[in-house]
Amino acid sequence: MGSSGLSATIAATKAVLFDFDGPICDVFAGRPAHRVARDLAELLTRHDAILGGKARAIDDPMEVLRLAHHGGDSLLREADDALTAAEVAAVAVAGLPVSGAVAALAAAHGSGRMVAVVSNNSADCVREFLARHDLGHFVHEVVGRTAYRPELMKPAPYSLRLAAERLGTPPQHCTLIGDSVTDVEAARAAGAMSVGFANKPGKDLALAEAGADAVVTEMTAVADALASATGR
Repeated sequence: MGSSGLSATIAATKAVLFDFDGPICDVFAGRPAHRVARDLAELLTRHDAILGGKARAIDDPMEVLRLAHHGGDSLLREADDALTAAEVAAVAVAGLPVSGAVAALAAAHGSGRMVAVVSNNSADCVREFLARHDLGHFVHEVVGRTAYRPELMKPAPYSLRLAAERLGTPPQHCTLIGDSVTDVEAARAAGAMSVGFANKPGKDLALAEAGADAVVTEMTAVADALASATGR
């Protein structure tokens, strides 16, 4: 989708919701996701050998957490707490924000729109990263995953609806900037708009097919569209 689609989407937006891992931070750049997933798999194995065996084949920590849900409340709580600790440690060595992310956050805030970060990562790790890079003043709300409720993570619409409620903005006037199909699916389920961030080859088609209202390959495109928008 071209710049006209992006401009029209931003023009209809009163609140900008940023996914975290992708559009703002490469969370596991310094502490690879597959290692975190492996550590979580070992945790699962200590409680349930069958679940642990399944988890060893997964390299996405979020999917291991979803699997932990099948091991009962005690295991889920331990796994979620361990993942949160790993995420906080990971953002400490993740490096700088994604190129264009700071400009996009600043432009969203400067345009007079409400701004939230809506993530499947823990709110603790989001806030840690924002604080480390002095970005918190651009963000009105942080909605991370709900503790011990992995079923509420995107593509479920729960976090988007909660962000919209906290920002006092109807979902139909919110736009999620996200880099995955599940972000687009969550936005559609919540009744919100979405801008797909195709940060890897081939993602543009997948995000467009999922129903993104616009697709960009650089966060600077989002920053430019917001900077030229008239605000609320």
